[in-house]
Amino acid sequence: MSETITRPRLAAYRIGERRGYGLVTDSGLVDLSARFGAEMPTLREVIEQGRLTALAEAGAALSPDIDPADVEWDIPIPAPEKIICVGVNFPDRNAEYKDGQTAPPNPSLFPRFARSFVGHEVPLTRPRASEQLDYEGEIVIVIGKPGRHIPQARALEHIAALSLCNEGTLRDWVRHAKFNVTQGKNFDGSGSIGPWLVPYQDEAQIADIRLTTHVNGALRQDDRTSRMIFSFRKIVEYVSTFTTLVPGDVIVTGTPTGAGARHDPPLWLKPGDVIEVSAEGIGTLRNGVRDEA
Repeated sequence: MSETITRPRLAAYRIGERRGYGLVTDSGLVDLSARFGAEMPTLREVIEQGRLTALAEAGAALSPDIDPADVEWDIPIPAPEKIICVGVNFPDRNAEYKDGQTAPPNPSLFPRFARSFVGHEVPLTRPRASEQLDYEGEIVIVIGKPGRHIPQARALEHIAALSLCNEGTLRDWVRHAKFNVTQGKNFDGSGSIGPWLVPYQDEAQIADIRLTTHVNGALRQDDRTSRMIFSFRKIVEYVSTFTTLVPGDVIVTGTPTGAGARHDPPLWLKPGDVIEVSAEGIGTLRNGVRDEA
């Protein structure tokens, strides 16, 4: 569930009331916000200025000045204009539905709010309203170059970085209405994004990588991005047809089969559980679970 990540890793953190960002290295955290925060307060502004890779290179020449044990990790982009999630984007996941022998013609999309996510190593919140908290491991793409009506041939040029998501879902609440799932996808602190951003450099980083989810060490989800129904190129093209993508926008690209709801009986998350979402070349996003106060 872990591997050595050779590409740069940029993470957002907080120490008490102070928030910042830095380069994660094997020996500690290089505080980049202390050096560049006046002009780029968060990683969103770093991406807007197209300086993600440059800052990573600058940080690599510096010595770490923060012990990661002293920080609480934040979601990498603190206030994205948009968080758009793709549903049912793997063949085995599609097969769970009555019409699952036929792939849908277009992606199913829904929004999430930044407040519904926590960072790496921060427990997910199981709300008072439901015990049906479920996990969904997914790959995240972060937009770096703005655009509208982006053709698939140019779509990957608009990606700045990669991350991971546990797209925590309250299963009974996604069925509270007839045509939408927004309620069950947006409980405060029910999902996570992180642990960091890996700058996007080439298509090999996402074309055919393994995506897994473990719960308490047991493998629950396991698939490869080459099997996605809608490719990363298609997702960017489709979303940009109806909305302008801007730097810092987050797109959560879909989960494989194997969520807790599909077990008999269902395996809902509970306090004490540990969920690890991993992808080759990106890392591992880890969270526990706590009950809402």
